[in-house]
Amino acid sequence: MKIQDFRNRQQMHSLEGLIDTPLQIAATDVGDGDAVVLLHGIPTWSFLFHEVIDPLAEHFRVIAPDMAGYGYSDRRDRFDRSIEFQADVIESFLDEMGVDRAHFVAHDIGGGVALILADRRPELVRSMVLSNSVAYDSWPVDEMLALGHPRNAQLSSEEMTDKLVESFQFGLSRKERLTDEFKEGIVAPYQESDGIVSLVRNAASLNTNHTTPLTHRLHEMQQSTLLLWGEDDRWQPIDTAQRLVKDLPNAELHPMRNCSHWTPQDNPDEFVSETLRFLQATPVAV
Repeated sequence: MKIQDFRNRQQMHSLEGLIDTPLQIAATDVGDGDAVVLLHGIPTWSFLFHEVIDPLAEHFRVIAPDMAGYGYSDRRDRFDRSIEFQADVIESFLDEMGVDRAHFVAHDIGGGVALILADRRPELVRSMVLSNSVAYDSWPVDEMLALGHPRNAQLSSEEMTDKLVESFQFGLSRKERLTDEFKEGIVAPYQESDGIVSLVRNAASLNTNHTTPLTHRLHEMQQSTLLLWGEDDRWQPIDTAQRLVKDLPNAELHPMRNCSHWTPQDNPDEFVSETLRFLQATPVAV
């Protein structure tokens, strides 16, 4: 899907009570049935899922927000960008959308947000598909630590685009999947000056202390969980998934061969088929 078509069906939602002014969240909401919430990571936005949203929406109501500070959601210097705050935002957003129970399909730091919510609000999280997710002390990676330096807020759109495209080249195993459509879509919000500043702020907020306190409670998370993991990922290697499958009581691991970090882009067909197989077999969470 082209960037403009994707943008045309995003809607803005105004959330009260999170900061001292309404917080604006952009989101796609398509399909009917049980809710499936797609959570992207850094440095992407919900366009990461542009090839998987419609196939999933044939079976579920698919809700794909841009997290605060990402994509076309609020970019102002008015709020925290940590994954703890992102969990607050997703809770408030789902309440606004009338969703009190959902499956979570989450990538990278989106997986950290899903784990926080599974611990904090187990009744909200029916199941989880965690794809190359942060956990334990597996993050932040060197590239994001470097990106978070305040001087990078002064980068030109060309310089930021070069940084992002380099990360896509590193994070895809199938080089033919580095399509112009994907590159143009992902970089679009980060070519604007406020988008560049916001992405740098997002990178500066990354803090492993927001997942390490969950480690001793993972065994209490009863949600059915699929670890849908690109085997070639050098940022969030598959050892993290192998550790999670032991610590989460109802988890299974599906390695994705010839896939690296950006799994929904590296192999969208396998991403969709495995997610549907898992979600359609998921029992009601306790």
